[in-house]
Amino acid sequence: MIELDEIKDALVGIPHVSGISSEQRKRLTIAVELVSNPSIIFMDEPTSGLDARAAAIVMRVVKNIVNTKRTIVCTIHQPSIDIFESFDELILMKRGGQMIYSGELGQHSSRLIEYFEGIPGVPKIKENHNPATWMLEVTSPSVEAQLGIDFACIYKESHLYKHDEQDFFNIMGSMYVFMIFTGISSCSSVLPFVSTQRTVVYRERFSRMYSSWAYSLAQVIIEIPYIFLEAVLFLTITYPAVNFYGSAYKVFWYFYTVFCTLLYYKYLGMMLVSLTPTFQVATIFASLCYTLFSLFSGYLIPGPQFPKWWVWGYWISPSSWSLKGLLTSQYGDIEEEIMAFGEQKALNTFLDSQYGYKHRDLPIIAVVLLAFPLVFASVFTYGTAKLNYQRR
Repeated sequence: MIELDEIKDALVGIPHVSGISSEQRKRLTIAVELVSNPSIIFMDEPTSGLDARAAAIVMRVVKNIVNTKRTIVCTIHQPSIDIFESFDELILMKRGGQMIYSGELGQHSSRLIEYFEGIPGVPKIKENHNPATWMLEVTSPSVEAQLGIDFACIYKESHLYKHDEQDFFNIMGSMYVFMIFTGISSCSSVLPFVSTQRTVVYRERFSRMYSSWAYSLAQVIIEIPYIFLEAVLFLTITYPAVNFYGSAYKVFWYFYTVFCTLLYYKYLGMMLVSLTPTFQVATIFASLCYTLFSLFSGYLIPGPQFPKWWVWGYWISPSSWSLKGLLTSQYGDIEEEIMAFGEQKALNTFLDSQYGYKHRDLPIIAVVLLAFPLVFASVFTYGTAKLNYQRR
């Protein structure tokens, strides 16, 4: 793979004095790094200081390593055509570190050329011209000033920016993590407090000094302003972090989904305490709910892929409706095309075919998301009023 078999017994020696050549030293350095069997390797200008033949040998070795299912990230300056087109993908940044291209090169740099030639005013590449040299020429600050454009802004508005299925999965994963862990925190925090208060409620109910219904209703209502503030804070942090679309309509739906999600998790904890004899038992059932909510959320297994005998779990899982509400409201009406599993698809079509998320279902999602906290709060109220686990 490294092609050093013919000098396996040679002394490394001193650079430029004795021993193996500079190109062989570079390959030896790569071989040393491979001893630890890394999944990703970073190389800083692996061809610098080499002639064309030596650089070609090093790049051939790099390709051999890539063929072993490893990822190699290189920085490279002024490459020849052969070296440049040996790469699969390119990240190009202008002065200041702003990204102006990130994506596949394509055969004979076709994707790169197609992208930059599609920008109005950019000169076309000449026949037999080095794509790397042409790319640097047309993206120079002088060309930007001449055309009155900003390549970084153009890239952020292009189809290359955050528009493939992996980027969508990343966003979906972040929403899943936010939803599950914030919900678990919300539910777990209420368990010990309600459990402690329950003893007092039993005593007051027995002495007919205080109505269980009044306590339950007050406990349900008092959580709403706190959850509202939590949802606002959650929205303020995560919405710009994920870079969702900045429309009031989508912000409202995002807030509504987050608010209902935090609310039903809070009421879930209260309900479990009211239905179980001890705080420890409530904690066990809460852990079971967390697991089931996670499994049937539609993230680990998309809804359409659930076996028929398990699909009911997906439909009654609150987390599946939360995830559906978050993603459908943000992307269910977006017709921009993304590269999904090697095919160009509209984003809303991909959501429908892969996950069964349809934008027209938003009113149903809104009703279901509100129903879960209402059901959990009602069961909590009933359990507090009718059940008594005191043994005296």
